Amino acid sequence: MHDTTALLVELGSVILGLGIIGRFAGRIGLSPIPLYLLAGLAFGEGGLLPLGASEEFTAVGAEIGVILLLLLLGLEYSASELVTSLKTQYPSGAVDFFLNATPGAVAALLLGWGPVGAVALAGVTWISSSGVIAKVMTDLGRLGNRETPVILGVLVIEDLSMAVYLPLLTAMLAGVGLAGGSIALLIALGTVGFVLYLALRHGRLISRAVSSDNPEMLLLVVLGLTVLVAGVAQQLQVSAAVGAFLVGIALSGEVAEGARKLLMPLRDLFAAVFFVFFGLSTNPAEIPPVLLPAALLAVVTVLTKIFTGWYAARRAGIGSRGRWRAGGTLVARGEFSIVIAGLAVATEPRIGPIATAYVLILVIVGPLTARWTQPVVARIQGLRGRGEGKSGTAGEAGTAGVTVAPGAGTGTGAEAKGRTPSHDDLTPEPVGDPRD
Repeated sequence: MHDTTALLVELGSVILGLGIIGRFAGRIGLSPIPLYLLAGLAFGEGGLLPLGASEEFTAVGAEIGVILLLLLLGLEYSASELVTSLKTQYPSGAVDFFLNATPGAVAALLLGWGPVGAVALAGVTWISSSGVIAKVMTDLGRLGNRETPVILGVLVIEDLSMAVYLPLLTAMLAGVGLAGGSIALLIALGTVGFVLYLALRHGRLISRAVSSDNPEMLLLVVLGLTVLVAGVAQQLQVSAAVGAFLVGIALSGEVAEGARKLLMPLRDLFAAVFFVFFGLSTNPAEIPPVLLPAALLAVVTVLTKIFTGWYAARRAGIGSRGRWRAGGTLVARGEFSIVIAGLAVATEPRIGPIATAYVLILVIVGPLTARWTQPVVARIQGLRGRGEGKSGTAGEAGTAGVTVAPGAGTGTGAEAKGRTPSHDDLTPEPVGDPRD
């Protein structure tokens, strides 16, 4: 009874604290994710007020939080839209892999961790956090923006790539031969392919089977199906997050819309628990010794991720503002990076602290870059434009006999470059359903 009482007191205190933190973050116009993480550090091992009784419950809640985040992300798009995104975004996925996996691999080799450590740290720096990014885009009201399909396309390629990467990494860590690694890879690819086939060919039948006019029944069926598929996917080394995402893809129409409305409150609750648990699992004392190399790695990969998003949005014909927003949004790392580090820590213990510090930095910086990358770039471009304007005025004043055409030197940057201004150059992005 005493343990149950302690569990209720701790959980109540944590959830109440999250509510207060969330309200405070809303007041100052900041995403609550960094504050959730700092709260987790305060309540974790080595923190100000360690939690004991609720640690196991919080771990389960955190796993559910990741599953719900990816399920809601999958509900935003149909299977056909996913396939279209993969076809159009694969060059961006290749650029993403090269730019963001390379710094991690190079850093591991310089630290003397060997090939297995290099492969593991490459994964940590490569994969953005779909969970964090989905929450950030929701908080900022950007799900209907023109760059959002581009962001989701890159995330989808990364998440599906985990179906190839995780089995290979597991095989390398276990020291199994080529045959064992190939079998694990084939099982993972077969699972993903089978689910995508069902979603494409029989998605309507699945939605019809799940559909219910009773919200309670719909919630129970969708949530139960998602957790079941996520568990099976985890057992098959595909990852629970990818399984949940694929369930969301398989559902469409009114079922997807109804499930989205019912699950959003649950998602927000368990997502907050996930971010707190991430902080709980980190010992603050382990961070200072590896803070400098983690920070240097973070700076490099912030820049490479921003360029990745900018490049992907440019390929999709998005205007300048949308390109920078896409780049800033992709910066955050999170759940997959922690999973990768957790797998590798038994073989290379030194990867644990540096991966934790690295992810903690970027999961705090990520929401900030998502919000401020585009405004900061716009500000810099504005200051540069003013400087060029002053230089041009001085040059005109000192030049005799030169006729300036009406309207020269005015208008948008797009007009100055001789192209038609894009939607991004002239009007705010629409906010609404990305399907529109």
